[in-house]
Amino acid sequence: MNRSVLQLATSKAPLRRVIVLAGISLVLALALVAYLFGVQDSFFGRLFGAFFVFFSLLAVTFMGVVPFVNWAAMNWFGKGWAESHAEPLRRPRPNPNPAPTRKPTRTATRLNSTQQP
Repeated sequence: MNRSVLQLATSKAPLRRVIVLAGISLVLALALVAYLFGVQDSFFGRLFGAFFVFFSLLAVTFMGVVPFVNWAAMNWFGKGWAESHAEPLRRPRPNPNPAPTRKPTRTATRLNSTQQP
């Protein structure tokens, strides 16, 4: 087993993340169940179900999907792709007060509206 994997498994960071996710899930579940059903019968059963759903969704997302996407971006597309930021294309700013350039006037023939051609 790789030493870094062993250190990651025995460190306190994953446990801390799980505790934070459990706390957020509990708050969300309490808010949802209290808003929808109030404190009526089977409150704790509904609270447990909502907590389990929120916890599983958050845990899969933040402890599985996000690290996998970061790993895939680094290994499949290379470090340069993950670290490089596209520089914005700088264009020269137009002069806010340009010198007025007038177009030459065009002459147009006007018909007298009282006379028919």
